[in-house]
Formats: sequence, structure tokens, C-alpha cells
Amino acid sequence: MKDFPGTPGTLTALALRLSQCIFAVGSIAAMGTTSSFYNFTAFCYLIASMGLQVIWSFVLALLDAYALVRKKVLHNSVLVSLFVVGDWVTATLSLAAASSSAGITVLYFNDVGSCKFGEECQKYQISVALAFLSWFTILISSLIMLWLLAAR
Repeated sequence: MKDFPGTPGTLTALALRLSQCIFAVGSIAAMGTTSSFYNFTAFCYLIASMGLQVIWSFVLALLDAYALVRKKVLHNSVLVSLFVVGDWVTATLSLAAASSSAGITVLYFNDVGSCKFGEECQKYQISVALAFLSWFTILISSLIMLWLLAAR
């Protein structure tokens, strides 16, 4: 298998995993500090999806850090296949959660005009934006893992 930026055990992979984790934690924090996010199913789904994203990204960031410290190569076919499946599942869930939350945010707070609390609406928007940033970084990781699997 080829060794290119973003493959497991590289500094780029570690940076991608940490950014996924940070954006997902930020999304959860922004949504969790609102007083009524639990009234909207899409927002609850966003919290659950970003929670899964945090766990997945953090575990893989630890693996990347371990591989960097030990100077090990994580190109085992079974391991890369697991990374591909996990990345694509979390990417799909993150995109669905971010899209549904964005739709609800636009519908309720712009089209219907039911957002009476300006600060809370901004927190919803920030949470959705961070969820999309997390999805974008997981998309990059997903494509790299798929490319690595195809290159073997």
C-alpha cells in the first residue's frame, strides 16, 4: 500500500482526526447550551451523531498518535477496511444530521419566524455550521481511506 498524506499513522491523519473531534465537540457544546434543543428531533439526532463522531475520531486519533510515536505503519488490509466502513458510516450519519438540523433551523427560524430568542438561534446556527465542518473533515478522511484501500 502506498504512503501518502492522510493515511493512518501520518501527521495529516492525526490533524484530520483531531479537527473532526474538535468540530463535533463544538457542535455538541453549542447545541447543548441552548434551553430547548430537545424539542426538535433533528437537533437530538445531531447531538447523537456528533457524539458518535467524537468517539470514532478520538479513538482513531489515539491510534494515529500511537503509530506516529512508535513509527508503525497502519496499512493492514483488515484495519484499513474497518477504517473505511467506520468513516463512511460516520460521514453519512454526520451529513444526515447536519442537513436535517440545517433544514429545521431555516424552516423554524427564518421561514416561520418563530425564533424569538436571538442568542439561541445563533447557537443553533453555529452548531449546524460546526457539524458541517466536522462532516467535511470526515469526508476527506473517508476518501483517503477508500483511496488507500483501492491502492492495495
